[in-house]
Amino acid sequence: MRYGYWLPVFGGWLRNVENENMEVSWAYVKKLAQRSEQIGFDLTLIAELNLNDIKGVEAPSLDAWSTAAALAAVTERIELMVAVRPTFHLPALLAKQAANIDRISNGRLTLNVVSSWWADEARKYGVAFEQHDDRYARTSEWLDVLDGVWKQDHFSFSGKYYRVDDNVLEPKPVAKPRPTLYAGGESPAAKELIAEKCDAYLMHGDPAERVREKITDLRERRAKHNLPPLKFGVAGYAIVRETEHEAQDELRRITDVQQFAAGSKIIQFRIAACAPASSARRNRWRIASRNSNPPALTWCCCNSARNLRRWSASRMPSFAVIRRWRHQLSGSLVTHHSPNLLGKM
Repeated sequence: MRYGYWLPVFGGWLRNVENENMEVSWAYVKKLAQRSEQIGFDLTLIAELNLNDIKGVEAPSLDAWSTAAALAAVTERIELMVAVRPTFHLPALLAKQAANIDRISNGRLTLNVVSSWWADEARKYGVAFEQHDDRYARTSEWLDVLDGVWKQDHFSFSGKYYRVDDNVLEPKPVAKPRPTLYAGGESPAAKELIAEKCDAYLMHGDPAERVREKITDLRERRAKHNLPPLKFGVAGYAIVRETEHEAQDELRRITDVQQFAAGSKIIQFRIAACAPASSARRNRWRIASRNSNPPALTWCCCNSARNLRRWSASRMPSFAVIRRWRHQLSGSLVTHHSPNLLGKM
């Protein structure tokens, strides 16, 4: 089992809470990343948006890729999973940039490939916004170029969206055969693309039964391509408190949707899987542990960095029982959170 969290590049992850006491700054995320790897977290996801869709478009947000490069130089162990949207990056240039960051981090860079969804952001930054099927067709070619220039010398490619002639990319990434490519999607086109060209499938925090169905589906799709098994990730939200009463109070606070909050004006607020940690342990994980094919990667989001510390201290050990069922698992589980800070900083 591995654990991770969403780096608070937008100042938090609750659209209905104006101030989560998470400073949008390099100093804050640097301390957070360094502290999180010290207390046992394995990865952090660095989201990529040029506008802040959580706290409102006027609110500050950190650039994903320059932040990842900086973190690569000041951390030692934690995996840096950086979101990337093909429509915002030419594939060979992104591959060069990613290879360099991967070498700075000594093989700790991974990519979360995301199709663009926010038309207004694309317009404000002068980027073409394509319809759903077109985005996946572009992403397919984008992945071909990325994989080719990472693995081959003098790679060439000619497609509908991209053309690369006699590419030279040196030095290659440290990670072999390439940095891990994560992706998520619910449409058949997305699932086929991920099964064929990515390394891990990310899911929303659905009930365990639904997660099991998705894993079975993707494994069957993957088998058709005679490729190594996929890893799997599940997004969730953990509330960690000393008592059930305190956890329920926090649940009510963060689900009290305030329409005047800037973030709620962008997209309807939604928590995919939100429950007090004690209930989550009893219910969702008990169900998941009985399955013969639970995910090889799971992550859980928690909104407070103080919660990140609480989770590390009180919840990570509780998953030891799941480790005892390792013979039932296809791989290790990973859990992912989003913090406010790991104590007072």
